[in-house]
Amino acid sequence: MNDYESSHALRIDLVYANGSHPENIFKEDIYCQDAKFWLHKDLAEIVLQAAELASSMSRILVLKDGLRPTDAQEKMAQTKVVRANPHWLVPPRMLSPPGLGGHPRGMAVDLTVADKNGKELDFGTVFDALPPEGAKNPAARDYMDFPAEILENREYLEGIMVEAAGICGREIVPLPNEWWDFRLPDTVFNDYAPLSEKDFPFQVTA
Repeated sequence: MNDYESSHALRIDLVYANGSHPENIFKEDIYCQDAKFWLHKDLAEIVLQAAELASSMSRILVLKDGLRPTDAQEKMAQTKVVRANPHWLVPPRMLSPPGLGGHPRGMAVDLTVADKNGKELDFGTVFDALPPEGAKNPAARDYMDFPAEILENREYLEGIMVEAAGICGREIVPLPNEWWDFRLPDTVFNDYAPLSEKDFPFQVTA
């Protein structure tokens, strides 16, 4: 996806390649600093189509995470913040254990939207805002205790992703607990094996 930044209305902001990134909840480098942003070609097509829809309103997509190899999933699970919040790894989980979910197959994408000046819209929470145990989840799509502008921003993002998938003749699933997460259906990604670092001829994680 990195090669499309100059030709499409999108920006790569690979949060987990930088332990000091303000949105990196793990506070560790999960990927190497020169990691690339990868998606399965079917999901990449949807994202590029969504970028065209965003461009028509002078907006751009900001891609936060895509392919997350099993090695990176394991590294996340071992971070201090996740060990302090084990409920994130149990149903209804906020983080998938290594090998599970769309991310280790490149079939899930985390993204936001920015205006024409590059300022990200207000979605009520940052990307990957995970709640403390027992707390309500303000990142959930059914969480409505926000000003209208925030709810409209969430509706806009979901709308262009669903519309883009339809244009591409595919289905996309907005993850209920995370407004930023969109993925191919599990009936699709479960037919594919999860990927680890050793499956690539290039370096993906640190």
